[in-house]
Amino acid sequence: MAHKFEIYKDKAGEFRVRFKYNGEVIFATEGYTSKASAQNAIDSIKKNGPGAPTEDNS
Repeated sequence: MAHKFEIYKDKAGEFRVRFKYNGEVIFATEGYTSKASAQNAIDSIKKNGPGAPTEDNS
């Protein structure tokens, strides 16, 4: 698969989510105290992301 979400624990012990495309990290989230919160972030991105507008600030 060319793209995926990953949940991982950072050095501070917090759970974070990163999105990878072709092995490259496209974005990463803030740290969460629970794995469930990290999963909720993924679910929110999947639900709300497709309809999100593009803002051009150039």
